[in-house]
Amino acid sequence: MSEHWLALYTFAQFRTRADDPVNDEFFSSEPVIWAAMERADGFIARAGYEDEPGTDIWGEQAFPKYWTDNGDGWAPSTISLWQDLESALAAVYKGAHAEIMRLGHLFQSDIADYPPYVLWWVPKDHQPDWDEAVERLELLGDDGPTADAFTFKAAFAPNGKPVTVDTDRSRAIAEHNRLRADLPKSVQ
Repeated sequence: MSEHWLALYTFAQFRTRADDPVNDEFFSSEPVIWAAMERADGFIARAGYEDEPGTDIWGEQAFPKYWTDNGDGWAPSTISLWQDLESALAAVYKGAHAEIMRLGHLFQSDIADYPPYVLWWVPKDHQPDWDEAVERLELLGDDGPTADAFTFKAAFAPNGKPVTVDTDRSRAIAEHNRLRADLPKSVQ
């Protein structure tokens, strides 16, 4: 059993201000996506937002140097903790989250000269904050994948050694999540 959790930080930017109606589908999907993620195998915890009751905030929200403020002071970003690489991969690329990713071209900026996410290991007694997450994303953007900031395609184990994500296990986890959620396969 590992003494670490996998931290996952995601970052994107809207094409327009967050309050533009073009982003309505993103915002209306958010509760469903978070509910599915929180039920997923391997999910530990996630950072909340100031206007979201019932979740811890994990520090003041910060954005990476890649962020361009489009006048609303906001960008879609998340921090979550997972038991392992396979569980996080299953939750991100299958189910409700994968569906909204497929629609991302409708509301996300095409300009992506930065990594859309970063992974890193944290001790189980450590909760990363927004500043730490931003630092890791920028490290990945500046230096490429290292044991301190990596991706699913270029992953590292908690001991710092390169590792390959077990995609068969990840698919099995995704299928279990789908069956548990009792969602139609078209949503998966």
